[in-house]
Amino acid sequence: MSTGTPSAPAIRYSAVTFDCPEPAELARFYGDALGLPVVHTSDDFVMLGQEGAPGLGFSRLAGYQRPTWPDPSREKRAHIELGVDDLDAAQARLLALGAVEPPAQPQPDRWRVLLDPAGHPFCISTLV
Repeated sequence: MSTGTPSAPAIRYSAVTFDCPEPAELARFYGDALGLPVVHTSDDFVMLGQEGAPGLGFSRLAGYQRPTWPDPSREKRAHIELGVDDLDAAQARLLALGAVEPPAQPQPDRWRVLLDPAGHPFCISTLV
């Protein structure tokens, strides 16, 4: 008879997946921004990543509707935080890759909110 506590199963963070209308387009944006290669692709899904590290996935969703942040009519469900060394330089690079700057910036001296090509808000910060 065992008197010990059963061991917990191993659980690892492996990826975050974003719904979008065009997985290849959104994967290109994040792949270029983060220097991540494509590790899997199909018509409806693209995964970016590095061997042994968590990745980013992009999944085609029929009828996808862009979040309207900061307008609450179609709230964001989640967003990614990216660490940068220089806010202005990183913002310029991401805008050149296809990001869009929304009209609202809650604390632009500490972090910036941008929208990816599918409309997902994401933040860049020197604090991360």
